[in-house]
Amino acid sequence: MRLEDKLYLDGYKTDETGGSHLIIKDPSVCRSCALKQCLYVCPCAVYEQNENTGQIEVNYEACVECGTCRIACDNIDWRYPRGGFGIAYKFG
Repeated sequence: MRLEDKLYLDGYKTDETGGSHLIIKDPSVCRSCALKQCLYVCPCAVYEQNENTGQIEVNYEACVECGTCRIACDNIDWRYPRGGFGIAYKFG
């Protein structure tokens, strides 16, 4: 089974009030970052670079809360979503 197929089995409950649990602290740091490791370390491709503006965009609804991005980059403020929100694994 491919990774994309496994990720499709998971669900995500979005916290409309609390917003994203992934925040880029200072976007200007991302513009000068040579490696842009956030684009490559996330297994769910949560981080994307906007081709027009060059900014890093965060699609937190796809996050599986593995925490890889916070280890790879100090410029990401990572918190668990509030209780009842976030990733829901159907098969444990």
